[in-house]
Amino acid sequence: MGESGVRFLEIGDSDAGQRLDNFLLRILKGVPRSHIYKILRSGEVRINRGRAQARYHLQQGDIVRVPPVRQAESSPEAGIPEGVRGELFKRVLYEDARVLVLDKPSGMAVHGGSGVSWGVIEALRQLRPDLRELELVHRLDRETSGCLLLSKRRSALRSLHAAIREGEMDKHYLVLACGRWKGEMRRVDLALRKNTLQSGERMVRPDPETGKPSVTRFFPQQRFSGETLLRAELETGRTHQIRVHLQAIGHPVAGDAKYGDSACNSRLRQHGLRRLFLHASFLGFPHPADGRIIRVEAPLPADLAGVVKALEQEGRTG
Repeated sequence: MGESGVRFLEIGDSDAGQRLDNFLLRILKGVPRSHIYKILRSGEVRINRGRAQARYHLQQGDIVRVPPVRQAESSPEAGIPEGVRGELFKRVLYEDARVLVLDKPSGMAVHGGSGVSWGVIEALRQLRPDLRELELVHRLDRETSGCLLLSKRRSALRSLHAAIREGEMDKHYLVLACGRWKGEMRRVDLALRKNTLQSGERMVRPDPETGKPSVTRFFPQQRFSGETLLRAELETGRTHQIRVHLQAIGHPVAGDAKYGDSACNSRLRQHGLRRLFLHASFLGFPHPADGRIIRVEAPLPADLAGVVKALEQEGRTG
């Protein structure tokens, strides 16, 4: 079992005011809380060369000595295949000093939990140990591919969350809907309520009485014999919003095992569709440093592009 070396970390503005124990729990992810307090009591953690108590509030400019911690204690990092980390490295769409945008592959959770031992965030932290403050700005469903935004500084995370609250983040998705779409743009304004079943599975239903306001705009991009390729633009960002909104208006997402249409899914399997046809194709957001608008696009993955090609070919030969 290898050990990392002693680290001396200078506290910046983003960490000032935080309790020392909470700071250590965050930077030593996966290390048991009991061990954190053990190294504090022993004096192995020092502030400006002196002992410090767990309740000490960090100040800007403090130098924190963090002792070696056995890698075996950082269990969340275990079990992430080397090939996965290498694949994620190649999927970075945009990166600067404050943010990172990743083209998330379908089938990978954004974080561990609920029976999943690791996700994108755990793999990236292992791949990039220099990014001590790396955090998810928003989430994508496990089966959804495409643009995923992460912050590299706590101050950037606060700024980006504010942009989401103010409606300043622009998210577009490409989605294959079952059925022939009539007309052009359609705005779906339908409140949604999230429920958790006894099994732990999340289900979302329309609920005008107690649901949260949810709005999606849909724009037809390409029409096929029995399906329509749409661009979905979110005005709100609720769990499963696109999937439930499309189900509610009679156009469930192709390949959706939870909210979809089994006959449509069966037909599209013959065209190579093996998963949810939902891809986060575009992300626009104000940069946390200077407010300039960053625009990032993720191309349609090869598996979904193949389905579109097969439907186009069907239309030409049908």
